[in-house]
Amino acid sequence: MIDSAQLAALAARIGPVPRYTSYPTAPHFQPATDDRIWRGWLGDLPADSAFALYVHVPFCRQMCWYCGCNTQVLKSDGTLERFLGLLLREIDLAMPYLPAQPRMSGLHFGGGTPSILGSDGLQRVADKLYRRFRATPDAEIAIELDPRHFDAGLLPGLKALGINRASLGVQSLDETVQAAINRHQPLDMVARTADALRDAGIPSINLDLIYGLPGQTVENVIETVRASLALQPDRIALFGYAHVPWMKPHQARIDTAALPDTAARFAQEAAAAEVLIDAGYCRVGLDHFARPQDALAQQAAAGQLNRNFQGYTTEAGDMLLGFGPSAISTLPQGYAQNIPAVAPWRAAVEAGHLPVARMRAVTMEDRLRRAAIEQLMCHLQVNLADLAIRHGMAPRIFDADLPRLALLEEHGVVTRQGYRLQIAETGRPLVRQVCAAFDSYLQQQSAATPPRHAAA
Repeated sequence: MIDSAQLAALAARIGPVPRYTSYPTAPHFQPATDDRIWRGWLGDLPADSAFALYVHVPFCRQMCWYCGCNTQVLKSDGTLERFLGLLLREIDLAMPYLPAQPRMSGLHFGGGTPSILGSDGLQRVADKLYRRFRATPDAEIAIELDPRHFDAGLLPGLKALGINRASLGVQSLDETVQAAINRHQPLDMVARTADALRDAGIPSINLDLIYGLPGQTVENVIETVRASLALQPDRIALFGYAHVPWMKPHQARIDTAALPDTAARFAQEAAAAEVLIDAGYCRVGLDHFARPQDALAQQAAAGQLNRNFQGYTTEAGDMLLGFGPSAISTLPQGYAQNIPAVAPWRAAVEAGHLPVARMRAVTMEDRLRRAAIEQLMCHLQVNLADLAIRHGMAPRIFDADLPRLALLEEHGVVTRQGYRLQIAETGRPLVRQVCAAFDSYLQQQSAATPPRHAAA
């Protein structure tokens, strides 16, 4: 059995790899000169298409120093009201190009802190979307919430919106760690929020936890997990902290000397996972845990789990439509990302343009490799030959990739029989390293100018 130190050594030998919420990954998107191609992609979709919708609200009341999201501290309520008007305008700009009678398989409000819009603002956005999109009976309507800034007065509005899943950011409940990341949040604050949501009839509660933060140890990670379990969440996402101060300058406030090394990170992840599994949670993909009766666990068990820019999801299909700064959309033709910064996003919308900044059309080979990577990320196994044939290609397209797995095969992380791959349970933390073997863009990248990914 491979232990945390061995996993860390293997990860170091392979080097940083992407998180694979898309393929090709975001560093390989290309600048869009205007919105013409994006409008064409939307217009080519068939009637009755089903979309997962994402709305990004890039504002918070204060900045957490670990944060890797596209957000900023809100300076004034006037800024927020102006943003809301432009967000509604962006949705209006997209409507003429959408297919007739589109369906909505899910709606996710993310950020930032989307509840900063208040009940009225959230309702205005939802009403506009609901007028055009027909929600499917099992549509998941979800929102991310910050317990530090949760107002019980928001509850009737969330219920009216049809919210049926709420994700609460917890990260760590250790006071020393909280001080190091500028996020003071005691357990009773999280508990009050979770209780209020359940009392209001919102049935499903998720908690987001992070390991690898400054000052974290195996012991205080376990304490956070056990305390979180007392809240009886339906799902727990256990993410590894990504230290990317060259992308997120506020992360430079974190003392890098206090960050756990790679071996310590793997040990923290393994300890947390053990506690969650012992508590009866099913492990889903790389970093999610769910109660057996939760739809995420059930779809994982049935081999029907999917992955997109929001992570693991029960929503099927390859159409995700995003609104707001930095939001990324996925269509059969490829990917499109909105302008990340608020000011140029605002200028584009005010000028009447869909605010697309970067795009990436996908090829037949991209679709095949994306399917292989998704199978591995979701189910830890793949039959490359069957997958290639279903995509109209010969299995030998993977022949140059398979030797890259030799190191991982040697250490029992992955086993291979011809074109069949199976990742060992103990090798689960290295699933992204297995996927990297099939990332042709990563392999083509010049060694002199490698893309920068978080070290873990």
